[in-house]
Amino acid sequence: MGALPKHKVSRHQRGNRRRHQVLKAPHLVTCSNCGSMMQPHRVCKVCGYYRGRQVLVVRSQDND
Repeated sequence: MGALPKHKVSRHQRGNRRRHQVLKAPHLVTCSNCGSMMQPHRVCKVCGYYRGRQVLVVRSQDND
């Protein structure tokens, strides 16, 4: 038999324990090159630019 609780955990204490598990919306900024929304400090998935330089060669969707 495993460990069993000695007392009931109240809804308040249970909620305090789970407070950090809430989902948060990702922080988005506009790309300085194309203006689309992207996460900061990451390469833009639309145009492939990061800090004003072309880092990735992005293929267009219609060619696939």
